[in-house]
Amino acid sequence: MSFNKLDSLFDDLQDTVNDCQTEVIKFVEGNSSAGTRVRKAMQTIKSLAQDVRVEVQDQKNKKF
Repeated sequence: MSFNKLDSLFDDLQDTVNDCQTEVIKFVEGNSSAGTRVRKAMQTIKSLAQDVRVEVQDQKNKKF
């Protein structure tokens, strides 16, 4: 399996989701400032997800 840009983007997306999990737990337990960090992480996840979508489309277009 060859490594490409999609692998890197998806790894970044997974890392961001995993890192955010602790903040979600803190927010649920009543730490309201963790909510700000969760919202920031969600914005980053949204951006990374869009980057993944674009890269998949680019690679698909190159093959077909």
